[in-house]
Amino acid sequence: MATSLFRKRPLAMLTAASLLPFALLSSHAYAECERGDLDTIYCDENGDMVADRPADESEWDNPDTLIFAYTPVEDPAIYSDIWQPFIDHLSEVTERDVRFFAVQSNAAQVEAMRSGRLHIAGFSTGPTPFAVNLAGAVPFALMGSDDGQFGYTLQLFTHVDSDIHEVEDLKGKRVAHTSPTSNSGNLAPRALLPELGITPDEDYEVVYSGSHDQSMLGVVAQDYDAAPVASEVVERMAARGLYDEEDVRLIYESDRFPTTSYNYAHNLHPDLVEKIEEAFFSFDFVGTELGEEFEGVEKFIPINYQDNWQVIRTIQAANDVSYTPENLEE
Repeated sequence: MATSLFRKRPLAMLTAASLLPFALLSSHAYAECERGDLDTIYCDENGDMVADRPADESEWDNPDTLIFAYTPVEDPAIYSDIWQPFIDHLSEVTERDVRFFAVQSNAAQVEAMRSGRLHIAGFSTGPTPFAVNLAGAVPFALMGSDDGQFGYTLQLFTHVDSDIHEVEDLKGKRVAHTSPTSNSGNLAPRALLPELGITPDEDYEVVYSGSHDQSMLGVVAQDYDAAPVASEVVERMAARGLYDEEDVRLIYESDRFPTTSYNYAHNLHPDLVEKIEEAFFSFDFVGTELGEEFEGVEKFIPINYQDNWQVIRTIQAANDVSYTPENLEE
């Protein structure tokens, strides 16, 4: 089972320091089966591109305490408070104790689910395929509006006083990408900008900032000439007054991508999964801190990985991304 691949460690220790055993792990298949891109410890007999629940019912996990984690953010303490109304609702519906786990990196978050120590998680857009293939994550929901709309765009910003007014002006510049596995912060611009005549690493210098927040703040401070970022992140930053929108200029915006996916671990008991889904789809954002933080979001809407992440897999394929622990960097 997946849980046998990791030393037992407290959640607090599942940070960047735990990446070494994740990168060096050796996997053993449950049995010969169809699995596509999934790691060899998982099967995908129905072809839906996510890990099947174990056939042996004794391997179904039905914990008394559920661990929930949201994607890594600049200030985890703030998000712990923001998520509390939902945590309370999830606890009520599932009749379990639910604890919020503040992760420090995408790799640590994926490892935590793979090791059986994380049961429910919001994974960022780009790392979602890694979570699916390496950790047996099953995406089932996204934040959306009442009319079913969801997603975000890649936005490319520069400082308002810069000489950059369109994409081709990036030639010779220093541009902040977020991290290697980020969709809008790295993979999407690498796949989309060449169509506009600009190739990252060739036409401009790529500097990794570590996060969308740092990329945007670096543009404001003129540490970077420009930066591709996720629209949902910069909108929340502006709403919290972390930067002045008049200090930046938008020079490009893509079509919409799916936003953070919400997942359960593939080996959870089906009765528990039913309760988890009920909790997500019955949660009312109105009047909560979560609703205030994610402006324009009114509910969780059902999705599936095979259909809703097709564009992301296409972008990652264009960047020769393979879903391995070594490629899941901070």
